[in-house]
Amino acid sequence: MTDPELAHDLDAAVQTRKELGATYESELIESFLEKVEQRIDTAVDKRVRRQVAEQQMVVARGGRPEGIRRPGSALEGPGGAFALAVVSLVLAVPLSAIAAANLGLAGLVVCWGGIVGINACFTIGGSLRRPDNGDG
Repeated sequence: MTDPELAHDLDAAVQTRKELGATYESELIESFLEKVEQRIDTAVDKRVRRQVAEQQMVVARGGRPEGIRRPGSALEGPGGAFALAVVSLVLAVPLSAIAAANLGLAGLVVCWGGIVGINACFTIGGSLRRPDNGDG
């Protein structure tokens, strides 16, 4: 979907650049990008307002808005621990590189301490939430 006004602005910027030469190129590009940013902001604001209004209507009718879950339900279920472990390992690679590059071994230890701590808290919290089997 092409915005005719934005296409006209781009054409005007290109024609102006041809007339003025490379001297004002950065200013022309910056001006055009500001217009694009304003258009994007306007479109995003409009969408957000519409979605908020839709969610308010759902709540007013007694429903639960889409995307809203009860606290703690994101990783519940049979594959929750496995999912957290996989995500932890995937994120561990770039986090380890950043920590080691900036702080060396100390950063690496802190990074992995955090990863292990998050997984341990999830595991301990999960075992506390589960009902007892009645053994003992």
